Amino acid sequence: MGKRWIKAFGVMAGLMAGSTAALAASAPPLTQVKVIKVQSPACGLEDIGDGQTQTQCNHAGPSIKVYVLEVGYGQNQPHATLDGFEVNGTRAPVCAFDNGNLTECKPGSNTVGSLYTFDLAGKQEGTFTFSNTSINAPRNTMSTQLYIK
Repeated sequence: MGKRWIKAFGVMAGLMAGSTAALAASAPPLTQVKVIKVQSPACGLEDIGDGQTQTQCNHAGPSIKVYVLEVGYGQNQPHATLDGFEVNGTRAPVCAFDNGNLTECKPGSNTVGSLYTFDLAGKQEGTFTFSNTSINAPRNTMSTQLYIK
């Protein structure tokens, strides 16, 4: 009787693991992460273009914020640093509507990713790095970095 119970438990665990994988598979993996804006009192809001490796404006000073767009579903705890020192941020869902613009989510809209806002908390310049891993297959890790001057 003990062996049957262990075998039944193994089958149930396999089914449960399969159902978890099926639920996780419905969320798209990460396809893109990028810094889209940097904000400071010295420069206001600077748009960061594709392939841009550093800010054009000199953001030096307190109260610098960095905005990172993550397309797909990453883990709840991404890794964000400025010159290797962790920085804290907040996360908000991002949705796309028929016109393709990314916007805040409203009831009934589809979430396509997240917008992170990182406060550099008095740090003034350096290399900002962000990385995260998909919550499901293929569990890819994506990263981006930008030198903030």
